[in-house]
Amino acid sequence: MEAFWAFYQSGRAKFMDRPKSKTHLWYGFASEVGSWDLLGYGAWALEVEGELAGQVAITHPPHFPEREIGWILFDGFEGRGFAQEAATLALHWAWEQGFENLVSYIEKDNARSVALARRLGAQHDPHAQTYDDADVVYRHVPDTDGNPEAYA
Repeated sequence: MEAFWAFYQSGRAKFMDRPKSKTHLWYGFASEVGSWDLLGYGAWALEVEGELAGQVAITHPPHFPEREIGWILFDGFEGRGFAQEAATLALHWAWEQGFENLVSYIEKDNARSVALARRLGAQHDPHAQTYDDADVVYRHVPDTDGNPEAYA
């Protein structure tokens, strides 16, 4: 939990909704764990050489219009392809589960996350509903986001 708290206190989280306290962070963890039982999907920890490096998650909290795939990387792990690799694996998992699409809600000034969504094959969807006017929506679909059959 401390690594996540440090992340949310840093400038790396400036584009995200941040927990107001460690108690709120704990509620977030509990909802992610519960999501697996309630919805059949949730978050995966990203570990590099035994060290917690971030998280990739498929989520659909009540205020999100659609199911989302999102990612965070802790300081020192960016720029090495870890988020792309983890998100690709999560997308493959989602397509194998029969998900038809996912979105990424990204703060419009978050150039690194927008670039990653594009590398993953997502397309900007200006007509998609968002919960935050500062966000843009990138839509992921199996044919463009790592469905192994798309590359056969």
